[in-house]
Order: sequence, then C-alpha cells, then structure tokens
Amino acid sequence: MSFQVLGLAPKILQAVQEAGYTEPTPIQSAAIPPIIAGHDLIGIAQTGTGKTAAFTLPLLTKLAAAPAAAGPNRRTRVLILAPTRELVVQIEENIRAYAKHLPLTIATVFGGVGEQPQIRALRSNTDIVVACPGRLLDLLGRRHGDFSGLQFLVLDEADRMLDMGFLPSIRQIVRQLPKQRQTLMFSATLSKEIEVLTHEFQHAPKIVQIGRRANPAETVTQLVYEVPKHLKTALLVHLLKEPGMDMVLVFSRMKHAADRLARQLEQAGIRTATLHSNRSQNQRLRALQDFKSGAVRVLVATDIAARGIDVDGISHVVNYDFPMHVEDYVHRIGRTGRANQIGDAISFVTNEDHGELRALERFIGRGLVRKKAEGFNDTAAAPPYNPADEERRHPRHQQRGSRPPRHEQRGQQNSQRSAGQPRPPQAGRPQFGSRPQSGRPQAGGGQRPPPARGEASGNREGGNERHFPSTAPRSGGFRRRFGLR
Repeated sequence: MSFQVLGLAPKILQAVQEAGYTEPTPIQSAAIPPIIAGHDLIGIAQTGTGKTAAFTLPLLTKLAAAPAAAGPNRRTRVLILAPTRELVVQIEENIRAYAKHLPLTIATVFGGVGEQPQIRALRSNTDIVVACPGRLLDLLGRRHGDFSGLQFLVLDEADRMLDMGFLPSIRQIVRQLPKQRQTLMFSATLSKEIEVLTHEFQHAPKIVQIGRRANPAETVTQLVYEVPKHLKTALLVHLLKEPGMDMVLVFSRMKHAADRLARQLEQAGIRTATLHSNRSQNQRLRALQDFKSGAVRVLVATDIAARGIDVDGISHVVNYDFPMHVEDYVHRIGRTGRANQIGDAISFVTNEDHGELRALERFIGRGLVRKKAEGFNDTAAAPPYNPADEERRHPRHQQRGSRPPRHEQRGQQNSQRSAGQPRPPQAGRPQFGSRPQSGRPQAGGGQRPPPARGEASGNREGGNERHFPSTAPRSGGFRRRFGLR
C-alpha cells in the first residue's frame, strides 16, 4: 500500500515524499482512513511504528480541506496533549515537517520556559496547539486561550495521560472544550482499566490495534544480566567497552541516582549527559542535542524520557534500574529498534528485582534471555567505604580551609569537657553567668544597662540575647483568663 490510497491531501503527500517516506506503516494504514472519515479512535501499536504520523497526517488533511476563519472569528482547531516536554517538541517537529506547504500556525505549551510567547500564541488562536496538561491548565485558568471552536482533540501516550496523576487535569481541560469534537487516543500500551476511562472522553471509538497489546517490538533483542547491586556501575562500564555500544540510553529510577551515575561514567572516561525533570528546559534540550550529534555517547535518563525520545540510531537501551511497572519497560526499550531497525535492550536485575522480572515475563508472554558478561567478575565484594567519595558526591560537606568537619569538632569539644576544660566561647553566643551588653547609647549619652530579669529587651541584636521569664506572681486577669484559682 502507498500513501496515495489513504485519502491524504496533495500538499500533505508532497511533504511526506520530501521527508523520504514511500509506504505507510501498519498503524498508519489502519488509522488514517477512519480518522479522515470522522470517527473517534483508539490506536494501539508498538513504539517506533509511526503513531505520531498516524494522527498528524489525517488531521492536517482535514484542516487543509476546511481553511481557518479569518479575523476575529479565528479559533484554535486542534489540541494535542502529551505527558512530557520532549514528546511535545517531537510532535511539533513532525507537524511542521508535514504541514510545510500549508498556511497553518503551530504553538507548543509546556513548563520550564517563559510563558509569555505561549500566552501570545494562545491569544492569537493558533491553529494547532501541542501542550503538556500542567502548563496549559495554568494558562487556561488565567483566561488565556479560546477553545470554543476546537474540532480535534488528541491524547498521545494515552495510558500515561489518563493515569491517576494526569486524569484530574485532563478532565478540567476537557470540560472547557466543545462536546462536538473528534477525539483520538494513541499509545503503545492501554490497559483494560484505562480503556474504560476513554469512554468518558470519546463517543463510540473505533479501536485499531497492531500486534499484541503492550508487546515490545520484535526487532529488539532483550537480555537480562543478573548482578549484585553494588556492581551495577562496574558492569555498565565493562559493557560500554564493547565497540558496538556507540549510542546508549541508560535508564535510572531516581533523578539524583542518574546524576551520580553520569559522574561515575565521566570519571571512567565516557562522555555522558543526563535528562530528568530537575534539569532546566535548556539543559534538557542541550542533552538531547549532544546525544543526537554524538558529542556524548551515553544519555542517562529517568522515565520522563521514555515517552519523549525519538532519536535515530540508538543502539542499546540499558535498564540500569529495573522498571517498577511493566508498561514503563515497554516504553523504555522502545527507544531502540524503531522503524524496523534492530536494537538491544539490556536489563540489570538484582535480588530485589526478581518479582518485577517475573511480572514482566508474564506480561509479555515469554521469558527473557539471561546472560553473563565475558571477563567480568560478578562475585567481587563491595568496595570499602571511602570518605573522600562522600566528599565528592556532596561538595557542601567538604572542608573549608583548615576547619575540621563538624563531627570532629564535636568530638574535640566532648573530649575537652570530659577533661574538665571550660567550653570555649563562641562569637555572638551568650554564656551562662554573663549577659552581653547591647552597646546602644541611652538618650542621656550613657550605655543602656542590661534588662532586668523578666523584662523584655527593647533591642535584640541578631537575636543573641537570652532573657529568662519572670518569677513574679501572675496578675489576676491572667489567672481568671486561664481558669486559675
């Protein structure tokens, strides 16, 4: 089958040909005709099979057939929601490539960057808006944007969009959209429970499913390395010595662990970048660009990247930390083996991960191949604790000048007190048995005396003065107020 028989507009076909595509993928062949026909649709297919084009191409065809209104009657006609900034950017790039011959305006809305350009785009009623739910909901709450003329709503990565974290935001956004619209949902995984929720947003949707639901691509070789937890980094460094591992995406479960792993790989002479939600948008874009260009060989990321990285040529995906959810595994390893290319997915499994591994194998319907790395000692003991490593990991704990660490100071003070030596005075701290003077001159020119016991200080310089409560009898009003007799 060719794109010409799918009913796409001539200018869309021209852009597709210029992009180098000649034949549609199975999800594109199955989804494009019913979308053009106006049906709500749920599309399920493996990662890397062209799902973005499966909804982008028919929507652009429908927009081309009905030009936008001019002047004040112009309204945003397409809203595409995606869970991550990286995926929003990827979708926008695809739309611009396919709509290059159409007079359409496109805008992105997501956090981590300045909001003023996004506000201007919403106020100008851009034809197509691609957004993350959080920032869009914030701007809509401040009355930026008019979706009264919306015709098409798309939820990309629908399973993640409709999970317990995103569902409330999605509902608030949908309540502000016209009920008469065409709604599309696409994902690589879609559980039965989430499928029930889709009926809240769609009307009699058609379901297009390519391959087994939530099954990883057959072009990805999946391997498991059983390794003690303390040797995972050493095993990764050992595997990265292989010449075939030239573009490697490594998944870590936690953000701080991703940063630590990247530092360890850099110390081993391996150029590495990191990608997670604590990084600024510019840092995330730079990390992706360096990874795409080959400036760095390894990209260490958290699951935020599993839904947004579309990089050609990723040779290996490494699950440094085994995923907690089977759906995350499918999306992680789908970053390689895209568009029928081959790739390898390697998972490190510790003793704590065997339960998750068995659940994954039941989910995908087959066991994963266990493998041992040649020349690697997986029985080595954990390295001894080195305080210098802790100092490198936490620079704020490094010594300043000749001042010893705080715990050593406490040890010295305890030794002095046990030997009967007086506690050394500290600057700005009052000592028992003495009362510091404030030093503020009185109106008569003399020094102000220290306040009497129980008297409030009129000037607490630096908050260092300490005054004790009065032992005088309480007033009758105080006693009556608190029921004291």
